[in-house]
Amino acid sequence: MKTEMSIAKMMLVIWLLSLCLFPGFAAADGYNEGVRAEVLLKATTTSNGQRLQYLKTDKAEVTAMRVTIAPGRETGWHLHVVPVYAYVISGKLTVFMADGKCHDFQAGQVILEVFNYPHNGINKGDKPVELIVFYTGAEDIPLVRKLAPPDK
Repeated sequence: MKTEMSIAKMMLVIWLLSLCLFPGFAAADGYNEGVRAEVLLKATTTSNGQRLQYLKTDKAEVTAMRVTIAPGRETGWHLHVVPVYAYVISGKLTVFMADGKCHDFQAGQVILEVFNYPHNGINKGDKPVELIVFYTGAEDIPLVRKLAPPDK
C-alpha cells in the first residue's frame, strides 16, 4: 500500500512538472477535448544563463515542496547541487546572485534555479511569497546547502 502511494505521488509530481516544462497545448498533443496545457516556460538555461543539467544517478529522487517566504524575510545564502524548478504561486521574489546580479520573479512565473551557484531569495513585498518547488535529485543528497554571505 505504501509503495502504491509513493508511486502515485511520483506520477503526480512528474505530471505537474511536465505541465511546466513540456511545450504545446494538450489538445494538440493527443489529450481529450476540453483539456488544455499552457506552456509557462521552455528554456535550456537557468535564470543566470547556466545550461540546464541533470544528475547522473541510479538513486533518483524527486521532492515537491511548498515554500512560503514571509514579507521582509529571506532564504539565506545557499546553493543547490541538484536541479531545482519552482512555480511562483503568489508574491514577488527577488533572487540575488553571488556576482551581484538579481532577478525578480512574480506570481505565474517559473524559476529554473541556478545550479551549484550561491544565491539568496528575498521577499521585499508586504505579502507572503508562495512557491511550489521541485527538487530533482537523488537519495541522500541534500536539497539545499547553506552558505555564508559572499564577500562584497
